[in-house]
Amino acid sequence: MNASAHQPPQIVSANGIDICYEIFGNDNAEPLLLIMGLGAQMIHWDDAFCEQLALRGFRVIRFDNRDIGKSSHLTGGKRLTPLELLKLRFLRMPVAATYKLIDMAKDTIGLMDVLGIKSAHLVGASMGGMIAQEVALSFPERVRSLTSIMSTTGNPRVPPPTREAAAMLMAPPPRSKEEFIVRYGQTWKILRAGSFPEEEALDPGRAERVFARGLNPAGVGRQLRAVLASGSRKERLQDVKTPTLVIHGTVDPLVHPDGGKDTAASIPGARMLMIEGMGHALPMRFWPQLIDAIDSHAHGAAAKAA
Repeated sequence: MNASAHQPPQIVSANGIDICYEIFGNDNAEPLLLIMGLGAQMIHWDDAFCEQLALRGFRVIRFDNRDIGKSSHLTGGKRLTPLELLKLRFLRMPVAATYKLIDMAKDTIGLMDVLGIKSAHLVGASMGGMIAQEVALSFPERVRSLTSIMSTTGNPRVPPPTREAAAMLMAPPPRSKEEFIVRYGQTWKILRAGSFPEEEALDPGRAERVFARGLNPAGVGRQLRAVLASGSRKERLQDVKTPTLVIHGTVDPLVHPDGGKDTAASIPGARMLMIEGMGHALPMRFWPQLIDAIDSHAHGAAAKAA
């Protein structure tokens, strides 16, 4: 990969909204789309992580989902209440949502259309894994390979988040930049589920960058509703024929490791990689395992298809 192969962030219109995206890697390399999770901007796919994937022969595209970062902020929907969650969990009463995961899957396809990409390798983390699963289900011809990281099928039988992680998800949004920076550090400490001093040292700078790109607490609420309103994909995932890799951490506090196991069990032929000591985050110490796994899976699928 040469230095000029990095294209700075741009905004395009796709699927009726504006999507902010950024590309690392050469134009003729295998296209690989990175889809981030709930309330997480595209920069949570770390710059260096993207660069390392590009050096493995991928044209890496990261983007802000709708309602986050520099992509379109939508309107509507009220803050999710604990009562709604209880009704969903115990009475199976559906949650109302402004949009669902299928709409976010169509955003992904819309971006690919604008960029002239007929098919790509998809790598999704958390909610991004759910979106990637939905793309593989609804637009199978557009997906060369699927990597679902720290995600799940929507199966209600998967154990819930830890109490601490659930409380973090439902906490009221911070009211100032200072409060946001403190909260950011607290949140990722919970999600990493271990001692990561090298990450904690970088958290204030990362929080500054996220804050500078713009917060949208109401949008995070709409994204959460989209996840909950979309229901279970477990039965439908049996129809996925895309080569699939499922990656999950053994100590994930937000999406129980059983969520990853359920995903792998639901997709025929899916391979499962459990990473010892990884929580609901992508710390630098796990990059070698993650990048090696994504690289070998995607290039292996490309070689089989050739």
